[in-house]
Amino acid sequence: MATQLTQLTPEALQSFLAQHPEWKHEGGMIRRTFEAPSFLAGITFVERVAHAAERADHHPDIDIRWRKVTLALVTHDAGGLTSRDTSLAAEADRLFDEVTPQK
Repeated sequence: MATQLTQLTPEALQSFLAQHPEWKHEGGMIRRTFEAPSFLAGITFVERVAHAAERADHHPDIDIRWRKVTLALVTHDAGGLTSRDTSLAAEADRLFDEVTPQK
C-alpha cells in the first residue's frame, strides 16, 4: 500500500528556503545550481546524488553543464513539493560539501 504524501505548507517551504538560501522555488519545484571546481568533481557529486536518490526512491531532474549541476525537485505523485523534496535537497547540499570542501 502506497504512503499518502502531503504537500508542504507555504510556511514549511519558506522555512526550508530560509535555511537553504541557495535553493529557489521556481515553477512549482525547488531548484539549485551547484558549481563544482572541475567537471569530474561535478560528476562525482551527481553520482553521489544518484545513490541518495535511489535509496530515497525519489529522483531529481539533473542538468549537467560542464562544472554546473542543476537539481530540480518536486514530488509528482503528490502534485507538488513534499518533505521528500526538501530532505533530498538538504542531502544534496551535504554531499556537495563533501565533494567540494571549503578551504
